[in-house]
Amino acid sequence: MIVDVDEVLGLFMKGFGGFLAERGYDFRIDRFALFQNIYAAGAAEHLDLETGRALFNEFFAGHCGEIEPAPGAIEALNRLSRRAEILILSNAPPQAEQLRGAWLRKHGLSHPLILSSGPKGPITAGLVAQTPQRTAFVDDLLPNLDSVAEHAPGTATYQHVADERLRPLAPSAPERHPRIDDWAELAAAIEQAVSR
Repeated sequence: MIVDVDEVLGLFMKGFGGFLAERGYDFRIDRFALFQNIYAAGAAEHLDLETGRALFNEFFAGHCGEIEPAPGAIEALNRLSRRAEILILSNAPPQAEQLRGAWLRKHGLSHPLILSSGPKGPITAGLVAQTPQRTAFVDDLLPNLDSVAEHAPGTATYQHVADERLRPLAPSAPERHPRIDDWAELAAAIEQAVSR
Protein backbone atom coordinates (compact mmCIF):
# COMPACT_ATOMS: atom_id res chain seq x y z
CA MET A 1 0.00 0.00 0.00
CA ILE A 2 1.28 3.45 -0.95
CA VAL A 3 -0.15 6.48 0.84
CA ASP A 4 0.27 10.25 0.62
CA VAL A 5 0.77 12.54 3.64
CA ASP A 6 -0.72 16.00 3.09
CA GLU A 7 -4.51 15.93 3.39
CA VAL A 8 -4.39 12.14 3.64
CA LEU A 9 -2.39 11.23 6.75
CA GLY A 10 -1.94 14.79 7.99
CA LEU A 11 -3.95 18.00 8.12
CA PHE A 12 -1.64 20.09 5.96
CA MET A 13 -4.04 22.94 5.18
CA LYS A 14 -4.81 23.46 8.86
CA GLY A 15 -1.12 23.43 9.77
CA PHE A 16 -0.08 25.68 6.90
CA GLY A 17 -2.96 28.05 7.71
CA GLY A 18 -1.74 28.37 11.30
CA PHE A 19 1.80 29.03 10.06
CA LEU A 20 0.51 31.79 7.75
CA ALA A 21 -1.63 33.37 10.48
CA GLU A 22 1.44 33.70 12.71
CA ARG A 23 3.02 35.72 9.90
CA GLY A 24 0.02 37.99 9.43
CA TYR A 25 -1.53 36.34 6.39
CA ASP A 26 -5.07 35.13 5.78
CA PHE A 27 -5.57 31.61 4.44
CA ARG A 28 -9.02 31.53 2.87
CA ILE A 29 -10.05 28.14 1.59
CA ASP A 30 -12.46 29.22 -1.08
CA ARG A 31 -11.06 27.18 -3.97
CA PHE A 32 -9.17 23.91 -4.40
CA ALA A 33 -5.81 25.59 -4.70
CA LEU A 34 -2.90 26.48 -2.48
CA PHE A 35 -1.18 29.75 -3.29
CA GLN A 36 -4.38 31.36 -4.60
CA ASN A 37 -5.83 31.05 -1.09
CA ILE A 38 -3.11 33.13 0.61
CA TYR A 39 -3.91 36.80 1.19
CA ALA A 40 -2.30 39.70 2.98
CA ALA A 41 -4.56 40.49 5.93
CA GLY A 42 -7.74 42.13 4.64
CA ALA A 43 -6.61 42.11 0.99
CA ALA A 44 -9.00 41.39 -1.87
CA GLU A 45 -6.39 39.78 -4.17
CA HIS A 46 -4.34 36.73 -3.28
CA LEU A 47 -0.55 36.92 -2.92
CA ASP A 48 1.61 36.55 -5.98
CA LEU A 49 2.69 32.97 -6.60
CA GLU A 50 6.37 33.66 -5.94
CA THR A 51 5.65 34.93 -2.41
CA GLY A 52 3.28 32.02 -1.83
CA ARG A 53 5.90 29.51 -2.90
CA ALA A 54 8.50 31.13 -0.61
CA LEU A 55 6.10 30.73 2.34
CA PHE A 56 5.39 27.14 1.31
CA ASN A 57 9.13 26.34 1.21
CA GLU A 58 9.66 28.01 4.59
CA PHE A 59 6.85 25.91 6.07
CA PHE A 60 8.31 22.67 4.76
CA ALA A 61 11.84 23.59 5.82
CA GLY A 62 10.94 24.26 9.44
CA HIS A 63 7.33 23.57 10.33
CA CYS A 64 5.86 20.60 8.43
CA GLY A 65 6.49 18.40 11.44
CA GLU A 66 3.87 20.33 13.40
CA ILE A 67 0.74 19.29 11.50
CA GLU A 68 -1.95 17.20 13.17
CA PRO A 69 -2.72 13.67 12.00
CA ALA A 70 -5.90 13.30 9.97
CA PRO A 71 -8.73 11.86 12.09
CA GLY A 72 -8.50 8.09 12.17
CA ALA A 73 -5.40 7.90 9.95
CA ILE A 74 -2.95 6.54 12.53
CA GLU A 75 -5.35 3.86 13.71
CA ALA A 76 -6.15 2.87 10.12
CA LEU A 77 -2.49 2.50 9.13
CA ASN A 78 -1.78 0.49 12.26
CA ARG A 79 -4.66 -1.79 11.30
CA LEU A 80 -3.55 -2.06 7.67
CA SER A 81 0.09 -2.70 8.57
CA ARG A 82 -0.92 -6.08 9.98
CA ARG A 83 -1.75 -7.33 6.50
CA ALA A 84 0.11 -5.03 4.08
CA GLU A 85 3.49 -3.39 3.67
CA ILE A 86 3.06 0.39 3.74
CA LEU A 87 5.14 2.99 1.92
CA ILE A 88 4.67 6.74 2.38
CA LEU A 89 4.99 8.68 -0.89
CA SER A 90 4.91 12.44 -0.40
CA ASN A 91 5.39 15.23 -2.91
CA ALA A 92 7.36 17.62 -0.73
CA PRO A 93 10.55 19.66 -1.08
CA PRO A 94 13.80 17.82 -0.20
CA GLN A 95 14.33 20.00 2.87
CA ALA A 96 11.22 18.41 4.42
CA GLU A 97 12.65 14.89 4.61
CA GLN A 98 13.95 14.98 8.19
CA LEU A 99 10.93 16.78 9.65
CA ARG A 100 8.48 14.62 7.74
CA GLY A 101 10.26 11.43 8.78
CA ALA A 102 10.31 12.59 12.39
CA TRP A 103 6.59 13.42 12.20
CA LEU A 104 5.80 9.90 10.99
CA ARG A 105 7.90 8.30 13.75
CA LYS A 106 6.34 10.59 16.40
CA HIS A 107 2.97 9.13 15.48
CA GLY A 108 4.20 5.54 15.42
CA LEU A 109 4.38 5.27 11.64
CA SER A 110 7.81 3.81 11.03
CA HIS A 111 7.09 3.03 7.38
CA PRO A 112 9.58 3.92 4.62
CA LEU A 113 9.23 7.52 3.39
CA ILE A 114 9.87 8.52 -0.21
CA LEU A 115 9.84 12.19 -1.18
CA SER A 116 9.13 12.95 -4.81
CA SER A 117 7.73 15.61 -7.11
CA GLY A 118 5.41 15.51 -10.07
CA PRO A 119 2.94 12.78 -11.05
CA LYS A 120 3.14 9.73 -8.83
CA GLY A 121 2.35 7.07 -11.43
CA PRO A 122 5.87 6.28 -12.67
CA ILE A 123 7.37 5.88 -9.19
CA THR A 124 4.36 3.86 -8.02
CA ALA A 125 4.71 1.55 -11.03
CA GLY A 126 8.34 0.92 -10.09
CA LEU A 127 7.41 0.19 -6.49
CA VAL A 128 4.50 -2.16 -7.16
CA ALA A 129 6.55 -4.07 -9.72
CA GLN A 130 8.68 -5.27 -6.79
CA THR A 131 5.86 -7.20 -5.13
CA PRO A 132 3.55 -10.00 -6.26
CA GLN A 133 0.94 -8.81 -3.74
CA ARG A 134 -2.15 -6.77 -4.58
CA THR A 135 -1.52 -3.05 -4.10
CA ALA A 136 -3.46 0.09 -3.22
CA PHE A 137 -2.71 3.79 -3.53
CA VAL A 138 -4.28 6.67 -1.57
CA ASP A 139 -3.99 10.37 -2.45
CA ASP A 140 -6.11 13.50 -2.28
CA LEU A 141 -5.24 14.78 -5.75
CA LEU A 142 -6.98 13.51 -8.87
CA PRO A 143 -3.93 14.00 -11.15
CA ASN A 144 -1.86 11.69 -8.93
CA LEU A 145 -4.64 9.10 -8.85
CA ASP A 146 -5.02 9.25 -12.64
CA SER A 147 -1.25 8.96 -13.05
CA VAL A 148 -1.14 5.82 -10.91
CA ALA A 149 -4.10 4.33 -12.77
CA GLU A 150 -2.25 4.91 -16.05
CA HIS A 151 1.17 3.61 -14.98
CA ALA A 152 0.16 0.91 -12.47
CA PRO A 153 -3.30 -0.17 -13.66
CA GLY A 154 -3.43 -3.18 -11.34
CA THR A 155 -3.28 -0.93 -8.27
CA ALA A 156 -6.53 -0.04 -6.50
CA THR A 157 -6.75 3.74 -6.20
CA TYR A 158 -8.64 5.69 -3.54
CA GLN A 159 -9.17 9.40 -2.99
CA HIS A 160 -9.18 10.75 0.55
CA VAL A 161 -9.52 14.45 1.44
CA ALA A 162 -8.89 14.97 5.14
CA ASP A 163 -9.75 18.67 5.55
CA GLU A 164 -13.52 19.12 5.82
CA ARG A 165 -13.26 22.60 4.27
CA LEU A 166 -11.60 21.19 1.15
CA ARG A 167 -13.94 18.27 0.62
CA PRO A 168 -16.67 20.15 -1.26
CA LEU A 169 -14.05 21.90 -3.41
CA ALA A 170 -11.92 18.89 -4.35
CA PRO A 171 -12.34 17.56 -7.90
CA SER A 172 -13.28 13.88 -7.80
CA ALA A 173 -13.91 11.05 -10.23
CA PRO A 174 -15.61 8.35 -8.14
CA GLU A 175 -16.18 6.19 -11.20
CA ARG A 176 -12.38 5.87 -11.51
CA HIS A 177 -11.20 6.33 -7.92
CA PRO A 178 -13.56 5.69 -5.00
CA ARG A 179 -13.67 8.75 -2.76
CA ILE A 180 -13.69 7.73 0.91
CA ASP A 181 -13.06 10.57 3.37
CA ASP A 182 -13.52 8.46 6.51
CA TRP A 183 -10.38 6.52 7.40
CA ALA A 184 -12.18 3.61 9.06
CA GLU A 185 -14.24 3.03 5.91
CA LEU A 186 -11.18 3.53 3.73
CA ALA A 187 -9.15 0.98 5.69
CA ALA A 188 -11.93 -1.58 5.27
CA ALA A 189 -12.04 -0.97 1.51
CA ILE A 190 -8.26 -1.26 1.21
CA GLU A 191 -8.22 -4.48 3.23
CA GLN A 192 -10.76 -5.96 0.84
CA ALA A 193 -8.85 -4.77 -2.24
CA VAL A 194 -5.45 -6.11 -1.19
CA SER A 195 -6.71 -9.44 0.13
CA ARG A 196 -8.67 -10.61 -2.92
